[in-house]
Amino acid sequence: MALLERIQTDLVAAMRAKDEARLGTIRMIKTALKKHEIDSMKPLDEATELQLLNTLVKQRRESADMFRKGGRPDLADKEEAELKQIEEYMPSAPTDVEVEDAISAALAETGATSAKQMGLVMKAAQAKLAGKRVDGKALSDRVRSRLSS
Repeated sequence: MALLERIQTDLVAAMRAKDEARLGTIRMIKTALKKHEIDSMKPLDEATELQLLNTLVKQRRESADMFRKGGRPDLADKEEAELKQIEEYMPSAPTDVEVEDAISAALAETGATSAKQMGLVMKAAQAKLAGKRVDGKALSDRVRSRLSS
């Protein structure tokens, strides 16, 4: 089932259940996807959908962090609840072993030995983890630690 179809089904279910929080989040996801589809004037592909969902996840994480720093845990909790709902539509996250294997393969492929070549390694590692939900910052930290040792 395509993502927009799944979202539409969940939207109807949330309306019937009168679950306002879930309904708001699903509407926000659908709006973001439809807006991009209309702006680009072509149907969404899976990679674009994943990229848009990643953007929404990153926005929620940053907002929650800012609300916590600003002394608004109530709003931070709301953002984190939305984050969990958005992640339901994303592919599974890679295991630690998969991430390490991808980094090792990327290092071998690029022959990188210094932090100056980190961009090459990151690009190769992300290509190896394509189709998985990868946290770019966490991957970057792991690559940096491998290159520095």
